[in-house]
Amino acid sequence: MGQIPRFLSWRNMLVLSLAINFSLILKILKGDRERGDSWDRTAYVSIWPVVSTTASESSSLSSASCNYSKIEEDDDRIINLKFGDPTVYERYWQENGEVTTMVIPGWQSLSYFSDENNLCWFLEPELAKEIVRVHKVVGNAVTQDRFIVVGTGSTQLYQAALYALSPHDDSGPINVVSAAPYYSTYPLITDCLKSGLYRWGGDAKTYKEDGPYIELVTSPNNPDGFLRESVVNSTEGILIHDLAYYWPQYTPITSPADHDVMLFTASKSTGHAGIRIGWALVKDRETARKMIEYIELNTIGVSKDSQLRVAKVLKVVSDSCENVTGKSFFDHSYDAMYERWKLLKQAAKDTKRFSVPDFVSQRCNFFGRVFEPQPAFAWFKCEEGIVDCEKFLREEKKILTKSGKYFGDELSNVRISMLDRDTNFNIFLHRITSSFNSTL
Repeated sequence: MGQIPRFLSWRNMLVLSLAINFSLILKILKGDRERGDSWDRTAYVSIWPVVSTTASESSSLSSASCNYSKIEEDDDRIINLKFGDPTVYERYWQENGEVTTMVIPGWQSLSYFSDENNLCWFLEPELAKEIVRVHKVVGNAVTQDRFIVVGTGSTQLYQAALYALSPHDDSGPINVVSAAPYYSTYPLITDCLKSGLYRWGGDAKTYKEDGPYIELVTSPNNPDGFLRESVVNSTEGILIHDLAYYWPQYTPITSPADHDVMLFTASKSTGHAGIRIGWALVKDRETARKMIEYIELNTIGVSKDSQLRVAKVLKVVSDSCENVTGKSFFDHSYDAMYERWKLLKQAAKDTKRFSVPDFVSQRCNFFGRVFEPQPAFAWFKCEEGIVDCEKFLREEKKILTKSGKYFGDELSNVRISMLDRDTNFNIFLHRITSSFNSTL
């Protein structure tokens, strides 16, 4: 009997067998991914979107020119409009090429400190400069004689403001309230640490307790898009103004906001949610100092690299507004929101099975024209006997939304993001118009 060739030795055959089996496993897994997510696997309460449309898909289908009644779609595809992931801005930043690209050397950002002479010692001077500039260009907030506090998104700044404004004595936790429908995360953030300094106090419209309290004023409001003022009629209230959406693509800028504590974020102003940068404009030095103290204790400052990226983005935004030869970022963003709201309102008119809010037109000082608000979210109400709108859209339309109950409101309302990529938004319109009547 002849000798077995070397390449057919048991070791080589074992390696070959393992390689074939591993390749087969990868092929099976790849096939599962290509077949798409099944309905059972979506876990609709998950924090992450089920559908992630590629940038090329987004660019190929513009909501401005979409006939949503003729869209070809996969009926099993799940559309997640539950969260305000601002991918609607992706195309603008792609089309503008390398204008916001930057290189950060390896030796940069080694130190904790950005500016030791600044009260907010971890605030990058370049970011501070561009924050002041963009607010001046847009005219949406007073920055003079204000302290700028930078945070890891406006969520951290909200927590820092609660820490700074709460009494640090033995008087017990101060109540924190907001008028319903309020931002659904406020109660969760307020109570997540079970702090002895503050606690969630509920709907500001029904709040009657005596003594100090903190009221959150979100304007334009999340979820319904209306401009807000404080509603608790008491001189003992301390106000925090969340102005994440007070930008001209969402609402007319009628005057510069001028409040004691104002919160902003890059997430909704420019669409750069993943960089995780927000900023507060604070009138009182001691309040600013305590907010900075909280961030020191919480994260020992804020990422310098993220700050530098946002500074670059804000510079490009301001430059685009001051360059009269081209289309500004806010012109582009306004057009995108205008087209989406026009299509949604027309769909509501055509079906009469759901409704969205009516807004009052105002003159925008930035654009110099009159228009209605066109919020980042639609406060969508199911009509004609649909009690649980979130459940109906999920089960009948495979559209994921956030129920009104999380905002202190009725089950017949849901919040729908207007900020998703064009493909998903257009499929959403197609589903709620083409077959809404047949399922009622």
